[in-house]
Amino acid sequence: MTISATLLTAAGPLLQPNEGTAPSGVPNRGTTDVPTGGSGQVSQTAWSLGEWVGYSALIAISVLLTIIALTTLWWMLHAWRSRDALKSTSFSQTPRPAAHRFTLLVPGRHEQDVMGETLDMLAKQDHPDFEIIAIVGEDDPETDAVVRAAAARHPSLIRVVVDDTAPKNKPKAMNLALQYATGDIVGVFDAEDEVYPKLLSLVDSRFQETDADVVQGGVQLMNFKSSWWSLRNVLEYYFWFRSRLHFHAGSKFIPLGGNTVFVTRSRLEWSNGWDAHCLAEDCELGVRLSADGAKVVVAYSPEAVTREETPPTFASLLKQRTRWNQGFLQVLGKGEWKKLPSFRQRFFARYMLTMPFIQAATGLLIPLSVVMILFVKVPTAIALVSFVPLAPTLMLLAVEVVGLNEFGRLYKEKVRIRDYVKLVLGLVPYQVFLAAAAVRAVVRHAKGQNGWEKTEHTGQHRTAGQPAEVVGFASSLAGTTPAPDSPDRSDDRQLAGSTTGGTR
Repeated sequence: MTISATLLTAAGPLLQPNEGTAPSGVPNRGTTDVPTGGSGQVSQTAWSLGEWVGYSALIAISVLLTIIALTTLWWMLHAWRSRDALKSTSFSQTPRPAAHRFTLLVPGRHEQDVMGETLDMLAKQDHPDFEIIAIVGEDDPETDAVVRAAAARHPSLIRVVVDDTAPKNKPKAMNLALQYATGDIVGVFDAEDEVYPKLLSLVDSRFQETDADVVQGGVQLMNFKSSWWSLRNVLEYYFWFRSRLHFHAGSKFIPLGGNTVFVTRSRLEWSNGWDAHCLAEDCELGVRLSADGAKVVVAYSPEAVTREETPPTFASLLKQRTRWNQGFLQVLGKGEWKKLPSFRQRFFARYMLTMPFIQAATGLLIPLSVVMILFVKVPTAIALVSFVPLAPTLMLLAVEVVGLNEFGRLYKEKVRIRDYVKLVLGLVPYQVFLAAAAVRAVVRHAKGQNGWEKTEHTGQHRTAGQPAEVVGFASSLAGTTPAPDSPDRSDDRQLAGSTTGGTR
């Protein structure tokens, strides 16, 4: 038999579909044993309890992630949504003559590696009238020695207050030092800060221009090359102080930052200082001031930011973020935010302060979602819902890439290809980290573990003792002069070398 005859013989049954019955088991041939209803739809099997729980968890995670991504994206872009926004939130390029006296509080505990240089830099402020109060514990001889050496170098500017309270924390230390402050405006800085030398002149002018009760300056982490998490931490600060805080200030609800914040002495006396039992004393003070109608102004110019470092270890970063989250939960429970006058303000407050709960819940549901994706056949509709958060997340990532490029341009830092790769690859691990920190905060809060977990500093943001050069209008401030009627600061600053808390 020829090859063509063989092929025709084999194809014969296929060419005559009406003859005989189709072989059993061949798809799409003959009848089917699956029962159908009147509409022709295949009957569905009811979901089990486990499927209901699993599918509901997957949908809940998808909705939460979508909401978080969208709101984060909206706040990140707030300062760029109009051409005038960036200009209106900047410090004035022609600051007014000095009209206030500043007291700068610098608490430090086991900060002997960084605090001396910080005090030296603060002493170089060009403002004609300010004092610096360094606060150290009586049980911290290393930092005490560094601080006293700085006070000896600047005897007319720096005095030392010894904190003998127990247990120790930052708000207690600042409340103690506040009793010895002589300025009508009180500013707070951290022990590792690099402060712009003309910052006080800019802040003084901002108070005069706006009649503010509080001026919040910018803070920027700098060491984005130290680790994969430091890169993301740096960008968090960049968008928070560059854009998001301006949104909250405009909404008249703002959780203040922990440093480079300046509050009038009258407002601090009204509030009795800072809440000594809160792990986020800056946020708590901001909420109380907002509820009382205080005017809070946020001012940001890249060259005027206070430069800091990311925590040197992952464990230290986890403790820092846990403390912040736990502090937010304390502020939520305290309930001062309920006194905010408008529903919109209270909504924003509740959303921000409950974020640790939201992140914790999301973190607990993430493992369940992974198991379901790997081992459970999910219905098509639910699978599609689970991909909804991907769109705003990709947009968020794109904004971060642009933000990293802009950060490098502003601060003259070379951003390498590997940094962009780390940024992209670190997205999911960093979100898992945030969820873990939130879970830890909720657990500690539930157990009543409110001890202060200190963040260590090593000076990773400092290069040869000099801050990075920044593009900006710094040259236009060179001619700033003190007010003609300003008192000579040498007359006002014959301060005692040391004050002990025990003498209160």
